[in-house]
Amino acid sequence: MGHERQYWLGFNLVAGVGPVRIRRLLELCGTLEAAWTASPSTLKQAGLDTRAITNLRQARQTVDLDDEMARLDKLGVAIFTWNDDDYPTLLTALREIDQAPPLLYVRGTLSSTDDWAVAVVGTRNVSAYGRQVTYQIAGSLAAAGLTVVSGLAHGVDSEAHTAALDKGGRTIAVLPCGIDDVYPPENRALAARIIEHGAVLSIFPPGTAAETKNFAPRNQVISGLARGVLVTEAGDKSGAMLTANFALEHSREVFAVPGNITAHGSSGTNRLIQDGATPVVSAKDILDAFGADQIEEHVEARKTLPALSEDERVIIETLGSDALHADEIVRASSLPVARVTSALTMLELKGIIRQVGNMTYARL
Repeated sequence: MGHERQYWLGFNLVAGVGPVRIRRLLELCGTLEAAWTASPSTLKQAGLDTRAITNLRQARQTVDLDDEMARLDKLGVAIFTWNDDDYPTLLTALREIDQAPPLLYVRGTLSSTDDWAVAVVGTRNVSAYGRQVTYQIAGSLAAAGLTVVSGLAHGVDSEAHTAALDKGGRTIAVLPCGIDDVYPPENRALAARIIEHGAVLSIFPPGTAAETKNFAPRNQVISGLARGVLVTEAGDKSGAMLTANFALEHSREVFAVPGNITAHGSSGTNRLIQDGATPVVSAKDILDAFGADQIEEHVEARKTLPALSEDERVIIETLGSDALHADEIVRASSLPVARVTSALTMLELKGIIRQVGNMTYARL
């Protein structure tokens, strides 16, 4: 997959080639490496229109995929595709309805524990009430062992991420722009904290600005990464309500915090409850909906993991189920060679990995 990965990156840079066409290209060509050089007739069979074919031909001539991969390494960005073991399981489930992004750009780490995640979303113009309930509920969910997913926007999103971090939990932020930027820029410090204790991710190529058209796909991913979506405060017409609609489309739970019926910021959440969303007055309502026994099992599984440094955890997640050479681990983890070597030694001593060949390691 190492060499093939750059072609997934290449197609992500080509406008007009989305999940449906990627799936069809794989069916016709077997690999995206083969698809990258496919004939115009094959590309048409895959559903690419004239504009997309033209974009691809231009990309072949102007894009150096090795340089693009090196650029991501320099930025400390990992990429995950449909074919990777570490691609989020909940997103994989959306492939059937062609809503799983073929490629993710990630700074920080994704973890198997993120399979138990709740998206917490709402208005940017958050009231004191919305700020209080968001922080309280998101913090309690994180303390209970759930990953908090949101969009790094002002208001509810920022409160949700901050609460999760303050409680020592994991949180994931999904950007409406390229992974090389932070939107809004005022949240750069928050994004840096998230990278240390979770992940900041994007489906858009580096250099992509936070344009209006990017917010709906971003919200779709927020919903897809979570078992349920909680709207704490939102008007009738907002991105948070769109995320809740995506959750229904994805067969995920929808939760809403009731609010003052005269407050504009609560009109959306109150309507969600009228339409059948589960009303939430504390984190317990969400934990009960998911099943206390399952949550407890998830938390206990996390407790039994050996104590790991951040570098060790990155390497464990990089290894996945495949044995990798140390050089591959360095490239995939974006860590310096010296830190990878040190972490590999410690992981061997802890009995978590073993050397199965010359500088090739596998998880036990």
